[in-house]
Amino acid sequence: MKNSTIRLLIPVVCSMAVALSGCGGSPAHTQRWSSPPAMQIDTSKTYYAVFNTSMGSFKIKLFAAEAPKTVNNFVFLARQKFYDGTIFHRIIKPFMIQGGDPLGTGMGGPGYNIPDELPVKYSYDPGIIAMANTGRANTGGSQFFICTGTDAASLNKSPIYTQFGKVVEGMDVVLKIAAVPVVSANGEVSKPVKPPVIKTITIEES
Repeated sequence: MKNSTIRLLIPVVCSMAVALSGCGGSPAHTQRWSSPPAMQIDTSKTYYAVFNTSMGSFKIKLFAAEAPKTVNNFVFLARQKFYDGTIFHRIIKPFMIQGGDPLGTGMGGPGYNIPDELPVKYSYDPGIIAMANTGRANTGGSQFFICTGTDAASLNKSPIYTQFGKVVEGMDVVLKIAAVPVVSANGEVSKPVKPPVIKTITIEES
C-alpha cells in the first residue's frame, strides 16, 4: 500500500493520492488554547524530545533552527504534558506512524493552528518527524507523523508537511510500533488493534 498525503481533522480515505488524517481512539489531555504559544525556545540551543511509550523509548533531535515555530509549539505542548497518555492512532507500516491527537480519533488538536515552515530541507526519509495538516496551508496543530518506510518518499512529490526533527536513538522502537497489527477504518487498514501509548515526552535542551 502506498500513501502520499497526511491529513487530520477529517475522515481519511486512503490511497496513493489521499491524505494523512487520523483514526483511532483514546481520550487524553483536555486542555485547549485559543492561540499558539509565545516563542520560548532559543534557536541557538539544541533540543531533543524523548518519547517514553508503551513499546519502548526513542529520541528525536528537533530542528529548532530550521522550524522554530513548529519546534516551539511541540516543546510547549510536551512541557504542558499535552501528549501524555495519547496514542499512535494511525499506523501504516511502510509509510508512517501518526499521533499527537488528544482525542485519539484524528479529529483533535490544541485549539489553534500554527503556520507552515516551508520549503522542507530534507527528504521524508525513515525517522523524519513532520506535522500533519488538513491538506490546506497553515492548518497544523498538535498531530504529527514519523516516517517509517519507503512509501514516505511519495511525500517528496508534494512536500507540504513541516519537518521538525529526526529520530536519533531508538529507531528500532519506532519500527516496532509501525509493525503492530492494524484493522480497517475509514477506508484504509491503519487502525491499531492495541494502540501504542505515548506515556510521556520529555524535552532536553543544551
